[in-house]
Amino acid sequence: MKIASIVGARPQFIKCAPLSREIRKEFDEVLIHTGQHYDPNMSGIFFSELDIPLPDYNLGIGSGSHGRQTGRMLMALEKVLLAEKPSLVLVYGDTNTTLAGAITASKLQVPLAHVEAGLRSRDRRMPEEINRVIADRISDLLFCPTAAAVLNLEKEGCRRGVHLTGDVMVDALRYNLGIAEEASGVLDLFGVKDRKYLVATVHRQSNTDDAANLRNIIDGFRETDFPVIFPVHPRTRKFLAKYNLLKDLPGSLVLAEPLGYLDMLRLMAHARKIVTDSGGIQKEAYLLRVPCITLRENSEWMETVEDGWNVLAGTDPARIRDLIANFSPAKPTRDLFGDGNSSGRIVSIIREFLGG
Repeated sequence: MKIASIVGARPQFIKCAPLSREIRKEFDEVLIHTGQHYDPNMSGIFFSELDIPLPDYNLGIGSGSHGRQTGRMLMALEKVLLAEKPSLVLVYGDTNTTLAGAITASKLQVPLAHVEAGLRSRDRRMPEEINRVIADRISDLLFCPTAAAVLNLEKEGCRRGVHLTGDVMVDALRYNLGIAEEASGVLDLFGVKDRKYLVATVHRQSNTDDAANLRNIIDGFRETDFPVIFPVHPRTRKFLAKYNLLKDLPGSLVLAEPLGYLDMLRLMAHARKIVTDSGGIQKEAYLLRVPCITLRENSEWMETVEDGWNVLAGTDPARIRDLIANFSPAKPTRDLFGDGNSSGRIVSIIREFLGG
């Protein structure tokens, strides 16, 4: 039997890596890359570092407005799925790639499975929230990373096909952390020492496209006692230039090109704190036991906030500066996201669903 795995963005490549290894032990996998992330530092390097097989299809969709990008994906994915005739389509996360893959499979009446189902920020202004809600509603199998995700679906009346599997990101992190420690020289590259620097990432549309929000975030890094390593998403760099923010950056801020997974993993693992608007990095920070300051008013990973390892800062520069200086978790982390065997559980459920 054939499974079509649809990916297109950095977090999906990371989630795909451990699951693809398990899938290929029992099924034929067709790997489809929409090309949503196409910069080599955001795409190609992940396939080589994570030992993911090269995509069978690279649709080369590229960037664009949400409607244009998703529409082009729908047209291209329909052709591929009609040609390949998979027994099941697998989508990941909450990007436009997730939405397009889910809708295409549903329209073609191909069974659909959603990895990382049930997440909710409860902010419908976020495109990602719309994408994940729709994907969940039309999926036959919903693979939930946490008990909170299962509860979210139950509250929405969704119980059929729901499975608590744990998070495949735990599988990926445990598999790759030792490799990153051996292979990556990223700390030497930036000339930083263990716990003597911060890591920052910004890419959410609400932060990058809003001049005031982006300016406030940059101002939040002023007067910090440690260097802030800031791998800059191509979208963010464009808006930093557009709003003339590159001319007056804080002295502590060290702008860098996007990093590969192994470099980024090692950089985060040794950071003093992480400042981000990324859902995936909030979770990785928790798994790495690094305090996280989230540049949003909400989170799809409220478990990490409730446990005291993640704090919502919004874009208030004074609050960001205060949290950088003073935020410190008061209790240990817990095993919220599973035991690192989520990929095997998912494949077992797929096997049973497809008839053994």
